[in-house]
Amino acid sequence: MSIPLHTFDLALLRNGSADPTTRVHVSTFTGSQNAHIERATLTPDGPGTISIHIHRSGEHEVRTWGAGGAWLADRHRRLTARTTPTPRIHSRHPALSAALRDVGVLHLPATDTPYHELLPAVLGQRITAAQAYRQWATLCRRYGEPAPGPLSLHVPPTPERLLRIPSWEFHRMGIEQRRADALRTVARHVRHVEGTTNLSGDDARRALMQLPGIGVWTAAIAIGVSHGDHDALPIGDFHVKNTVAWALTGTPRGTDEEMLATLEPYIGYRWLVVRLLEKHGVSAPKFAPKRRNLDISRL
Repeated sequence: MSIPLHTFDLALLRNGSADPTTRVHVSTFTGSQNAHIERATLTPDGPGTISIHIHRSGEHEVRTWGAGGAWLADRHRRLTARTTPTPRIHSRHPALSAALRDVGVLHLPATDTPYHELLPAVLGQRITAAQAYRQWATLCRRYGEPAPGPLSLHVPPTPERLLRIPSWEFHRMGIEQRRADALRTVARHVRHVEGTTNLSGDDARRALMQLPGIGVWTAAIAIGVSHGDHDALPIGDFHVKNTVAWALTGTPRGTDEEMLATLEPYIGYRWLVVRLLEKHGVSAPKFAPKRRNLDISRL
């Protein structure tokens, strides 16, 4: 009897390869590899940094620094996707069956830090991923404090620091007023945001969407990572609907409505299905030129 393949989707923990808060070495971890995570964040106990080395045996070597170190250590196996539950998927599509065969059981990490995840999600609204990653890196390096410990990481800017950033500094980073206002909303309502850690993924997404400037896509991006939410489908994403259309219906382009209908049999783990397809290498054909990167800081 063959041993099931288990894959750990650690790439979700970081926002771009230059993320000042998080480093991941081996972004898709299987049992035949070592992996390493370094992460700095704001915890309920204060700033903290954690370093986790995962051996092929599954053993975790953990080191922490700062006031939030113990809080991070208590949750380190959720961060590595080792203790987050994974539902059993009953495939109704050949492409998903192939992904399940080659990727195996896909485990999503959970950070338990919705404030941290919501900031880069807001930055990702209406711009390319590359632009959002650059703005996230700049925001953290410029307004986030150096993280505790020797790893040269930065924590995200605190809510108090975010509220003190003047509008022209956001503009200089390429962040227009609409997204800047959404960041300030997150900062002002940080207790509401952090309170979602006690909710299910579905309820947490609904709670975030009560805040002005936080829609379905933004809530899904944040809660998908903070909660390890298997059903956090990013409706409104430029690419995801086309990935689903191409993989499951054979059409190169799709709409959000068509995506929802196609994924209806998988309600409860639709985001997990999308990640399985992406890890399997599925991507829709590219017909149009790349989206133009408009840098408002030059205006």
